[in-house]
Amino acid sequence: MNNPHPVNNMPKRTALLIGAAGLTGGHCLQFLLQDKIYEKVIVFVRKKLPLIHEKLEQHVVNFDQLKATAPDFRADDVFCCLGTTIKKAGSRENFRKVDFEYPLASAQLAFEKGARQFLLVTAMGADKSSLIFYNRVKGEIENAIQKIPFSAIHLFRPSLLLGARGENRTGEKLGTVLFNLTAPLFVGPLRKYKAIEARAVAGAMVSCAKKNQTGIFVYESDEIQRLFDAS
Repeated sequence: MNNPHPVNNMPKRTALLIGAAGLTGGHCLQFLLQDKIYEKVIVFVRKKLPLIHEKLEQHVVNFDQLKATAPDFRADDVFCCLGTTIKKAGSRENFRKVDFEYPLASAQLAFEKGARQFLLVTAMGADKSSLIFYNRVKGEIENAIQKIPFSAIHLFRPSLLLGARGENRTGEKLGTVLFNLTAPLFVGPLRKYKAIEARAVAGAMVSCAKKNQTGIFVYESDEIQRLFDAS
């Protein structure tokens, strides 16, 4: 699937980040602001972030009317960290909006404006044919994004995400405790199931974007960790 060919070197770029208020998105924003390759970082958010930085450009948008409310999708690299849970979304319909409709609309608009790369966080087990609704939606968005002819598409499938959230997810907290207790067991083929820090996912995303590759790339959790460790 991978077809790494170098594209024109772009020493200074503009990044567009969608989902900056989330766990992975927050870390991704920090990496982008710190990276000298990116001279501008645009974020589309529902509510303005309490952050000021000379490179940061914030736009409050209505994701249900993205084309009408988003001022400009012009960027070189698009990072999409949108994601929710069915419990938080309130229904399967709302979950699908956040995890499928919003990322797809963002990708389509960004491509129309000349974006070269799209980097998307999905989840371990993403499969458009899955009988599990969550995994099926994640697989469907991967499949839809791959039909857009970006120069490069990077799909990240992390296992359980670790990190301090601004919201209470009891199930994930219990899962984190369990994963920490059983971490030594995740070796060999089981390594991809090991929980991963959201910061590592974000760092791997930025690292991959800077490689200037072309093609479609899929990273399971263990490979995401290796990419971050090597960055």
